[in-house]
Amino acid sequence: MFRIPVLFLMMMAAFAPCFAQTQVADKIVGVVGNKIILQSDVNQQFQGEKQSNPNLPDSAKCTILYTMLAQQILVEQAGRDSVIVSDEEVTSNLDNRIRAWMQDAGGKERLEEASGRTIYQLKDDYREFFKDKLTAERMQGQLMKDVKITPQEVEAFFNKIPKDSLPPFPASVSVGQIVIKPKYDPEIEQLAKEKLEGIRKEIVENGKSFATMAGIYGMDGTKDMGGEMDINRKEFDQQFVAAAYRLQPGEISPVIKTKFGFHIIQMVRRMGEEAKVRHIVIVPEITNVDLQKTLKRLDSIRADLVSGKISFAEGVGKYSTDEQAKMTGGMVYDQMGNANLGIDQLDPDMARSVGDMKVGEYSQPQIYTDNPYTKTRSCRILYLKGRTDPHILNLKDDYSKIQQKALEFKQNEFLAKWISERISSYYIKIDPEYKDCVELKGWMPVAKNTSAQ
Repeated sequence: MFRIPVLFLMMMAAFAPCFAQTQVADKIVGVVGNKIILQSDVNQQFQGEKQSNPNLPDSAKCTILYTMLAQQILVEQAGRDSVIVSDEEVTSNLDNRIRAWMQDAGGKERLEEASGRTIYQLKDDYREFFKDKLTAERMQGQLMKDVKITPQEVEAFFNKIPKDSLPPFPASVSVGQIVIKPKYDPEIEQLAKEKLEGIRKEIVENGKSFATMAGIYGMDGTKDMGGEMDINRKEFDQQFVAAAYRLQPGEISPVIKTKFGFHIIQMVRRMGEEAKVRHIVIVPEITNVDLQKTLKRLDSIRADLVSGKISFAEGVGKYSTDEQAKMTGGMVYDQMGNANLGIDQLDPDMARSVGDMKVGEYSQPQIYTDNPYTKTRSCRILYLKGRTDPHILNLKDDYSKIQQKALEFKQNEFLAKWISERISSYYIKIDPEYKDCVELKGWMPVAKNTSAQ
């Protein structure tokens, strides 16, 4: 089977709260330095993993304890090497994770009901966990920054996979798009601006809570967090940050316009190039008339593409209003940077369109939802650059996938070796219950005389 262990911190990054646990007597099952690991920590992680894999065996607790011990080794080493994670980074990461939990649970109230904890209590509960996680990730990044993989190593890795274990892959496609965002009708735009000015007046003059008003009127994914989010001066919309960084803590901006809509911003606090703000965004409605005008323009562009008057790359550079698409030449990539995508990785409208297209063809102009939070619509032409039929994993069709797995495998080996060489330099305890764990064999000679009680 084509499966290798992911870096252990990836597993920890997927950690989610387990909301229904059986209460049992707790005990210390592991210690690294002055950090303890409880049986309940292991059980909680195990239950969280089992939600997505019901057949997970009890022996997986050995792997879980290993990841927790190894993470603490990295945290301890980070302290020795002065590898620091700021409180602001921890807060930002924690806020993003809770925002994702709220989305998964169906909103703030449902998350609080399921967990039996308020959002503020959840933040307190998980702050130390995320600080350790981020610290270990940064230390791991320092250690692995020079770990590279050569083509020869990729081929050798592939050749070690038993031929009868090579997995089948479904059909995949390589898709590009030229996106044009319709221009707003000036009257509709003015109504959106006036609505937000009214909301601002309620906050500034009538004392309404900014967070409450964001929860009622905000039109993006931050509304369930009272409009709160972290921004970076260098990595955020420049119109937005220019307005935000003029504010003092507690101060509220006038209504500003960005490519996303109209905003009001409240500064919470600044930390150098980073800041925590609250905002409310109102997105003007794009009318059917606006959409039809844009489709007509795209129809003309498609005619030039089909006739060969312009290439796809030229069309993206000249016409696309999606800045990110321009950076990728209009091609659609997954989070790992792969351009060959399974049909299930495409948005539903895109999947339906490319299903009937031939390689090299352009779709008819189409309307699609470009933002799942605001439900805003845009227009695009799709280009089917390539299609891979269902096949067995091979170097020709799947080189980038195999390369990524080979690199992960090499990084895993490097990290495991680095940890094993340093176990003896740390104070370690492991409960005898885990003495038969294969993953912990190398730890036991160090920990056997100081087993956790």
